[in-house]
Amino acid sequence: MKLKDALQKGKFIVTSEVQSPFDDDPEALVNTLKKVRGRVDSVTVSEVEIEGVVGDTLKTCDILQKNRFEAIYQTTTRQKNRTQLQKDLVNAHEIGVENLLVFTEDYRITGDSLQEMMFFHVDAGKLASVLAHLKEGHTVDGETLSSKPEFVLGSGVESSWGKDVPDLEMKEMEEMTKMGAGYFLTTPVFDLDRFEKFLKQTQTFGTPVIAEVMILRTAGMGQFLNRHLKSGLVPEWAIKKLARAPDKQKASIELFADIVTGLKDLCQGIHIISIGGEEKLKYYLDAAKLK
Repeated sequence: MKLKDALQKGKFIVTSEVQSPFDDDPEALVNTLKKVRGRVDSVTVSEVEIEGVVGDTLKTCDILQKNRFEAIYQTTTRQKNRTQLQKDLVNAHEIGVENLLVFTEDYRITGDSLQEMMFFHVDAGKLASVLAHLKEGHTVDGETLSSKPEFVLGSGVESSWGKDVPDLEMKEMEEMTKMGAGYFLTTPVFDLDRFEKFLKQTQTFGTPVIAEVMILRTAGMGQFLNRHLKSGLVPEWAIKKLARAPDKQKASIELFADIVTGLKDLCQGIHIISIGGEEKLKYYLDAAKLK
């Protein structure tokens, strides 16, 4: 079943994320994922750049599609003008990609501000313009395309707020809903009570919410993410659980399964961030009773 159909039918969705390999052999990554083929609805391929080297996201999407995986092309709008964004989306469409996950900016760690509001509206407007033109079968410059690219649009949103969701976040979600977002993808979820409050605040949009679930294999991994990605991203109780466990993999799987079990009654799916642990993804799916 395609992601679009699964969303419309209210199915509990399971997606996973991979990074484009920096070598010339993404086939190795696909061979690892074959162990869970049929157990994940789609695979997101994120754009990654390290020290000026960029992984070939579209090539990886193409190989996934050819190996019977439904690919989701993930991109950001922050560093792309309309022409570059349009080029990438047309290329994605040409290799058969039907799903698009967009982050209009990196995860915010501040609250509402005029600068953030202006930034979001500029980027959202840029994305809306490109998508509208493609859907009509022509470029932003008026050139006619051979087809009319249309995507299932997913939008990344911040979900780590407590009782109150900031006004800016609500306005972002409202704008993306108007743009036709098929689902919202949250930041990683660890606190189910807080996440439930977030959902109650945002359920008025009527758009499915998919929760990110991060596979933490060691306490050191959690500390690294807090230090280099976002402070407080991984709660201290999760880090302590992994640090004290005599069997790290067992504790990691238990942590994942407990979070997923709680999410099954709250939202419409999960998005698994395996952080290079694709070869053991099967064990996590088994523990969480996912297909």
